[in-house]
Amino acid sequence: SLIPIILALLATYGISRFEFLQKTSLFIGSAFFLTFLSGMKFGRYNFKLKHVKINIKNWSNKIKGLKLVQISDLHLGGFNSIEKLEEVVNLINDQEPDLLVFTGDLVNNYYNEAIPYIETLKKIKSKYGKFSVLGNHDYCDYVGWKRSSKKWKDNFNNMLSIHKDIGFDLLLDESRQIEINGSKFNLVGVENWGSKFTKDGDLNKAMKFTDKNLPTILLSHDPSHWTAQVIDFPQRIDLQLSGHTHGMQFGIDIPGIKWSPAKWRYKQWSGLYKDKSKSKYIYVNAGIGHLAYAGRVGIMPEISVLTIS
Repeated sequence: SLIPIILALLATYGISRFEFLQKTSLFIGSAFFLTFLSGMKFGRYNFKLKHVKINIKNWSNKIKGLKLVQISDLHLGGFNSIEKLEEVVNLINDQEPDLLVFTGDLVNNYYNEAIPYIETLKKIKSKYGKFSVLGNHDYCDYVGWKRSSKKWKDNFNNMLSIHKDIGFDLLLDESRQIEINGSKFNLVGVENWGSKFTKDGDLNKAMKFTDKNLPTILLSHDPSHWTAQVIDFPQRIDLQLSGHTHGMQFGIDIPGIKWSPAKWRYKQWSGLYKDKSKSKYIYVNAGIGHLAYAGRVGIMPEISVLTIS
């Protein structure tokens, strides 16, 4: 053991055990403080493009290479910078996406948090449409309002209107059939469904009018929905796109190493996962905004550029 050696060295240099522990604790505490401080200054708006290729079974050759850009978890109540959001929009538009999807949590609680950013988000360009779903924070459930109250209903209806004002086609347990170059696929969106949150989403309702022979992409905010319902769903769902976890805004994400405390709560917490037995995929976006801690360490704000083939 190294402990006797360390204690002997401390005695040699006249350092007491208490003094050593005190200084070690101070060093560790300072390191954590500086790490999280740097995350606020350098990580908060350090937007990263993530390019991922996904091969979907029987995807038409006519739309191979479809470029789908996913953003998630803007949390505009804490964003605090229209200029920084302009950077996000410019990065998106530089990709010239065929399709843009937003997978929930536009705000922290209240619809009016998004109002200063509407004109900026309206500038997002996409050849074949911009689609969205709601996240758990978009329902204003964390401020103690009853859903039966007028103020909750007004906030929720205004939230729906905000999506329309931005130019998002908000999917509330609905589907759209997307046609490009004569080829089609289903795009489905559910209301928020989370294993640890209110289960507003109805997957059966959302899938009701889909063409069962076409590839299907599902927008569902919480990745826990995938293992709970989507993998074993009787109709075809090839790819689920989610957000929600933020990658805990803390961790390591470099080639060969991907880790975050988020893995202790979510089996799928960031990036691409596949259920090999059923050839189904889920991609979890680490989000653009932040919640509680106004920074990011290791897990940067993400714009996903997904190439579907």
